[in-house]
Amino acid sequence: MQTYELDVVVTRGDEVESRHCVHAAVVGPGDRLIAAARDPEKVTFWRSCAKPFQIMPFIEAGGFDELRWDDDELALACGSHGGEPEHVAIAESMLAAIGLEEGDLACGPHEPLSARGLRIIRESGAFPSRLHNNCSGKHAAMLARAHTAHWPTQGYERAEHPVQRAALETVSRWSGLRGAQIGVAVDGCGVTVFSMPLESMARAYARLACAHRRGDEVPRRVVAAMLAQPFLVGGTDRFDTVLMEQTRGRVLAKVGAEGVHSLAVVERGIGIAVKVEDGAQRAQGAAVLRLLQHLDVLPDPLPAPLVDFMRKSVRNTRGEVVGEIRPAA
Repeated sequence: MQTYELDVVVTRGDEVESRHCVHAAVVGPGDRLIAAARDPEKVTFWRSCAKPFQIMPFIEAGGFDELRWDDDELALACGSHGGEPEHVAIAESMLAAIGLEEGDLACGPHEPLSARGLRIIRESGAFPSRLHNNCSGKHAAMLARAHTAHWPTQGYERAEHPVQRAALETVSRWSGLRGAQIGVAVDGCGVTVFSMPLESMARAYARLACAHRRGDEVPRRVVAAMLAQPFLVGGTDRFDTVLMEQTRGRVLAKVGAEGVHSLAVVERGIGIAVKVEDGAQRAQGAAVLRLLQHLDVLPDPLPAPLVDFMRKSVRNTRGEVVGEIRPAA
């Protein structure tokens, strides 16, 4: 097994001021751990990286097709979108298709995550709604799952609801863990969230890549939608969107909160899970990109649109560059 250093440092002048420790697991075909950084067995919450698996029971049950939804709805359900008008419109239409509205979403409102989305809402004088929540697509799909299955829509976000029980079963199957081995808590958006070792997260994404290559229907559709609509997975200048665009479908990327990231190198059947130990999102992109370079997925030097994610300038309140955020190695 190959080991790498993925730590990220923050400099001020010529000195290292802060250091972010980064853990990672890389799993190849056959569920084999092929590379790691620090502790690949570190247990943490999967956060939004689980979204591609949380949508699967809805597709398997036929409800998604019953509503005649396509790649737009599927990509948004799997994504952590930037709250831009295009994202909001699709989430709203998903709710309208089942006779529901914004107030039925269990997620709370927050400002758009993309700079463009934030600028648009501020210039319009509007306030963020639940539709701007980066998880509104996932929540709309969960409500639709309950609606088409004739389950109560109220309480769909709770662990005991059939929607969440089905999601846990799917996550168990793809990660290779028994349900009792998976920790369950409440995510930032209000629905259930799962904890497990990084290796199990990477295994799920490796299996997803291999299933896509085999042509298995549900995973094929999930991966194809995310790769076809990267803007709906993230948004303008969002890391996942730029990475998927720049790799032209070779890499599927999904960000999670608190420094968690999951990826699939689709053509090689490789799954990756990364965790910045202190949860700092500012270190996430650099660590992911460095790992992809180690795996010969990305070149060195990087394509121009990815460079700013690898090395970010640190500026003072006067806008002067006083340091940078970059890989330690």
